[in-house]
Amino acid sequence: QVQLVESGGGLVQPGGSLRLSCTASGSILSINRMGWYRQAPGKQRELVASITSGSTNYADLVKGRFTISRDNAKNTVYLQMNSLKSEDTAVYYCNALAAVTSPYRFLEVWGQGTLVTVSS
Repeated sequence: QVQLVESGGGLVQPGGSLRLSCTASGSILSINRMGWYRQAPGKQRELVASITSGSTNYADLVKGRFTISRDNAKNTVYLQMNSLKSEDTAVYYCNALAAVTSPYRFLEVWGQGTLVTVSS
């Protein structure tokens, strides 16, 4: 009932920047929280950043380099990634907690993932 479509991944050199986007669609009444997670090869998926109507939250490893923002009218969340490092290489997943209709309930939804590779 809710789909998340991500875009913006790719190859970038160390020190470079990328901007990820994720748009939610479907039978959405509201979205409580949106966020980005990442999973590097051989590692567990970890939270990168999340945003609600009133606050943002960042993993310590990305504070000061990444910025999460949200366009509520478009049901879209962005992740601006600056000063990228090789250790930021991972598949980045969008996540959303949405209130949906028919029947009314909350759903946690994941995107398909977009690969970010930081390499010279």
